[in-house]
Amino acid sequence: MSDLLEVKDLCMYFPAGSSGFFKREKRFIYAVDGVSFSLKKGETLGLVGESGCGKSTVVRALSRLYTPTSGDVYLNGKNLSAMNRRQLLEARRNMQLVFQNPYASLNPRMTTGDIIAEPMRIYKKLKLLDMTDGDIEARVENLMDLVGLLKFYKNRYPHEFSGGQRQRIGIARSLALNPQLVLADEPVSALDVSIQAQILNLFKDIQKEIGLSYLFIAHDLAVIEYISDRIAVMYLGKIVEISDYRDLYQNPVHPYTQALLSSAPIPDPKIEAKRQRIILTGDVPSPNIRRPGCYFYDRCPRRMDKCKTDQPELKSVSAEKSDHRAACFLQ
Repeated sequence: MSDLLEVKDLCMYFPAGSSGFFKREKRFIYAVDGVSFSLKKGETLGLVGESGCGKSTVVRALSRLYTPTSGDVYLNGKNLSAMNRRQLLEARRNMQLVFQNPYASLNPRMTTGDIIAEPMRIYKKLKLLDMTDGDIEARVENLMDLVGLLKFYKNRYPHEFSGGQRQRIGIARSLALNPQLVLADEPVSALDVSIQAQILNLFKDIQKEIGLSYLFIAHDLAVIEYISDRIAVMYLGKIVEISDYRDLYQNPVHPYTQALLSSAPIPDPKIEAKRQRIILTGDVPSPNIRRPGCYFYDRCPRRMDKCKTDQPELKSVSAEKSDHRAACFLQ
């Protein structure tokens, strides 16, 4: 499989005022600080980490909802950072989003049919899509059928649906322009557990049917394990480990990944009662301070002196496992 998406040293810094004498020193929040990864066609890459680590900011920077501070994003080999507005609009047809809150992301004044049809109508108006009104109407009905909604629901408004049904509408809208890649920003975190399973299975069924690729964000480790082919673990704006999902769950290398996985409950009372969890001490450091060494140094139970001054690179854990990479001096 070839790479559909390639991200190189992506950074997203937000201004946070000024400090110092005469307030000449500008301060920033380093939400994403040098993230690099790739995503193959037909693959699902899970992005996991605790709240505030920069997962959602990565998605918004990739889709250019935020203009990245630096770094390059290649979609089908084309650099999105070097595109003008029209070229970016054309490229965005292949990269669509599903948002976390299925109610806040839908216009309450629009019917379901209009919500799903809106991307097609916008691109038709910009002369980037050649479809008649009849074609759009038929496409809306096909998409509703694909996500498990009855087509006569297209005249209903978002408030008339349950949370799971609203997320199905959001998924249908993301598929309207027939994209190659869907960026799913915690799409099941606001749903009940039973509904989460339905939506996750829907994502998998759609992927099998039309060959989609997903960048799937979640903080639930069970969700990430179920949906992903590979998993990237983020901490304080950086990817600290990335691997095939089986290898990551069975042989985590980075101390943060080990602590993260130890916090996930095991559905076996005997095993759960015997295992020891890794308890991290201290608070998550402020994201508005850049550190010369490892960002996990303050909370790492296995830190060394060099971790404070040198920043580890994300590299292969062994020659046999070249696809399993971690940013840690312990490997």
